[in-house]
Amino acid sequence: MPIIQIELLEGRTIEQKRKMIKGVTDVISETLNCKPETVHIIIREMKRENFAKNGILFSEME
Repeated sequence: MPIIQIELLEGRTIEQKRKMIKGVTDVISETLNCKPETVHIIIREMKRENFAKNGILFSEME
């Protein structure tokens, strides 16, 4: 049973997430030769204020 965790900044639509998990499920089931129903995906979204790059919070980059 593959368990995939994906971390994203907030802001994606439900449709974008649906498309992403469909694609990831397809690739994992094909690559690992397992049934799609055994693939579990956890999406973790974080606020832009909780992620930084190069010493700058993403919320301050906008």
